[in-house]
Amino acid sequence: MYQANANRYSEMPYVKCGNSGLKLPKISLGLWHNFGSVFPYENMKQLIFTAFDNGVTHFDLANNYGPVYGSAETNFGRILREELGTYRDELIITTKAGYDMWPGPYGDHGSRKYLLASLDQSLKRMGLDYVDIFYHHRPDPETPLEETMGALAQAVRSGKALYVGLSNYDGERMRKASRILEELRVPFVVNQNRYNIFDRGIENNGLKQAAAELGKGIVAFCPLAQGLLTDRYLNGIPEDSRIRTDGRFLKESAVTEEKLAQIRALNEIARQRGQKLAQMALAWILRDGITTSVIIGASKPSQILENIAAVQNPIFSDEELAAIDKISLYQA
Repeated sequence: MYQANANRYSEMPYVKCGNSGLKLPKISLGLWHNFGSVFPYENMKQLIFTAFDNGVTHFDLANNYGPVYGSAETNFGRILREELGTYRDELIITTKAGYDMWPGPYGDHGSRKYLLASLDQSLKRMGLDYVDIFYHHRPDPETPLEETMGALAQAVRSGKALYVGLSNYDGERMRKASRILEELRVPFVVNQNRYNIFDRGIENNGLKQAAAELGKGIVAFCPLAQGLLTDRYLNGIPEDSRIRTDGRFLKESAVTEEKLAQIRALNEIARQRGQKLAQMALAWILRDGITTSVIIGASKPSQILENIAAVQNPIFSDEELAAIDKISLYQA
């Protein structure tokens, strides 16, 4: 049986989600990739063990993570059952519903029927009585916001979730959702959104400002821009990169010579800071205290260890921040 590192809490900082009492590690592990049914189970275990041994307590899933849909939750549930279950109360386990999960009109979007059915399925796959955070994965303009928020409130009241989260909402819609949840007296504590040096969407759509004003946390996903903000693309596109092997989320057409020049310039700033580019990119997201945690993905344990080291150098000078902006916001 797995035995966790006795010193696992000695290095990782933990930060409250906004004004709530819930703390998250600054680095979280996402199970979007590499945990589906097509990946080696032993590697999944080593990824989870490495993360937890180094203070990562937050494991982020969704109903349709795979492939196949649901298989990431099934595999994580097996790891919990066989190895990690004794540590359940030390873990923050989150899942989501909002994208397509099963055929027909009731397996997608934001209806009460879909959200509550999906949560029941997720709990069954993971072998859990509850998840710590249940997210609505994306806004659904065709369902009244009151219905979607009411379903999330029911998830909490039933004891199947401890907290509510929202994902991919902009600032205005999040404010409206927050008012509804406040009236329902439901603990809505965190937003999960894409955010990285190249993608400033939450700065431009009001989400980051609204979260700070309302005292809600932010968890950033895709912090390394699908791998662009790492040293893998310093010399062009590797043959074993996700672009070559998958191509669904990062297109080869996006990796222009101008983009590669930006990556190399950012890498030089990271080098001068004594960091890898990925470490600097993660630290940049956490720099101002508004973002609670960043979700990393990993295919091998060494990547987790490298990324966790980002918390050791979180301070940026004004000159560094200006240089990063000048490089990353330039559009050729």
